[in-house]
Amino acid sequence: MQVSVESLGNLERRLTFSLPADRLESQVGGRLREIARGAKIKGFRPGKVPAKVIEQRFGEQVRAEVLDGLLREGFSNAVRQESLQLAGNPTIEPADAGAGELAYTATFEVVPDFGDIDVAQLNVVRHTAEVADADIEAMIENLRLQRRTWNPVERAAQAGDAVEIETWSMVGDERVPAEGVERGTTAIGSGAMLPAIEDALVGLKAGEDKVATIEFPTDWRVAQFAGRSVEVHLKAVSVSEPVLPEVDAAFIKSFGIRSGDADQFRADIRTNLERELKGALMTRLRREVGEQLIAAYANVEMPPKLVEGEARNMAMQTVEAARRQGRHIEAPADAHLSFLDSARKRVLVGLLVGEIARRNQLMLDPRRLNETLKLIASTYEEPQQVIELYRNDQQLMSGLQARVMEEQVIDWIAERAQHTEQPLSFSEAIRQ
Repeated sequence: MQVSVESLGNLERRLTFSLPADRLESQVGGRLREIARGAKIKGFRPGKVPAKVIEQRFGEQVRAEVLDGLLREGFSNAVRQESLQLAGNPTIEPADAGAGELAYTATFEVVPDFGDIDVAQLNVVRHTAEVADADIEAMIENLRLQRRTWNPVERAAQAGDAVEIETWSMVGDERVPAEGVERGTTAIGSGAMLPAIEDALVGLKAGEDKVATIEFPTDWRVAQFAGRSVEVHLKAVSVSEPVLPEVDAAFIKSFGIRSGDADQFRADIRTNLERELKGALMTRLRREVGEQLIAAYANVEMPPKLVEGEARNMAMQTVEAARRQGRHIEAPADAHLSFLDSARKRVLVGLLVGEIARRNQLMLDPRRLNETLKLIASTYEEPQQVIELYRNDQQLMSGLQARVMEEQVIDWIAERAQHTEQPLSFSEAIRQ
């Protein structure tokens, strides 16, 4: 196979490679003959469909599939032949070819030269934490809060009470809403409404009202209120106090523990908290190692197109997150520019992790992959169905494999770096 490589910049390359045309035709012909042997087409007996009909019906699809496979194989062989380390996906286009050949050009960026990567020079803070009995009791209290009921009361509202309210506001000379009131219910201290509004409800009895001057944050979801001082008129329609359920057998069974046994309940909670803690500690370690790698290799040039693509993804994710919160925003065409620095750091860490894995021949640990998959599945009601979903969905499984491989490399780096341990409480550890 003829291969040539041209440098288009420090990290951009153009690779030209060729494939024998007869190989494409041979594989297409073979695939069509296989189809013909089992094809069921109305008007023809199985195995007796004319080649012309098979070609008309399946030829275009088969040719595209075979060509895609040959392109992937040819490009991979060319990259391996030239000892290139790709950063991102290539753009492959047809090129002029000689007789009997198919030629293509692939444009792509390569991994920069990091030189010697000595992880022993890094200094990583490794956080540690354990699940204590008090953490289990706190979780049980949270579960009781989730299952609480409400009893109406005649006294003034206090923290923890649910208050049904009617509101309208004055923003300058504008009344919002223009007519009538808005209705809603919030538990004081829950954060369901702006904390300042919830605080203003304390002391109100059912039927009472008040006017509170509220300073709204600049990123508030209602544009009319954002960053402004607003007169909010509040009326308490009803006040209810919470009634928490007892931690009895019925309560425990409602969480899927058929025996209703309190010890089993606490054991299950401990397992769940330990799983959450493990993930939180890995997130912290990933950030610690990433910051050290960024500091050590800050001067290495990154592939500009890869960085720009990552910045655009980050901008899009930010817009989607805002929309999920009810804020409808339109990002300008250059929104990604504000993410370039963060994107560069993310690309730098990703490429370094990949390069460390390659140089040290680190391979995905199947046991760790299975353990992670089981942990993910255990959070669902039908764990086995989740496991089968991952095993039958290549995209899901590829994402999981990439995540587990990254965690393996992060652990490998942390074990060989200089590190100090910093103990945290459970609540501190999971607070990101």
